[in-house]
Amino acid sequence: MNRSDEFKPVPPADEEWISKRASGPSRSQRRREALDVLALAESLMSIPDGTLARMPLDDELRELVLTSRRVQQQIARKRQMQFLAKQLRRSDDETLETLRASFANDRDQAHRDTARLHRLEALRDTLIADGDAALSAVLTSYPAIDRTRLRQLIRQAQREREKALAPAAAREIFRMLRDLEFAASTAGAEPADTSD
Repeated sequence: MNRSDEFKPVPPADEEWISKRASGPSRSQRRREALDVLALAESLMSIPDGTLARMPLDDELRELVLTSRRVQQQIARKRQMQFLAKQLRRSDDETLETLRASFANDRDQAHRDTARLHRLEALRDTLIADGDAALSAVLTSYPAIDRTRLRQLIRQAQREREKALAPAAAREIFRMLRDLEFAASTAGAEPADTSD
């Protein structure tokens, strides 16, 4: 055997095959996309029924999600979640993007609701701390509020705070502000910002 026979040069690779392989997404990219869809499937399985009803899913996927939620055993649930992710990957990119946008919208709405509640809590605390001085700003922001009842609740909350009692009046003030805020938001008018 000749030494030159042992090391034969490798023929050049097919350039068409290389260009097809190079033009598609990399293996890492495909894996990231698959994991992203798996996380989307897990989110669909864990959201409340009301949120699921608002999701833009076709009937088959919605039924599959409902079926997947009924599986309780850990390993079987994981397998079912992977099957749901596989079915989601078969749907078009537009459907996946719509689902992601729906989750982002729900997340943003939850952040806005939380911020609104924190603002109302701060307003309540300001009313209790400052009393009548802060009351005028609230009366301009919420003209429909029961002034007499609010003044009574503020004084009662101040007494409760001094005596270290349960904050029943403070909770009532918060409920009053929250209800007025909700009424203003459903009417389409946002109340003025009173945080100075």
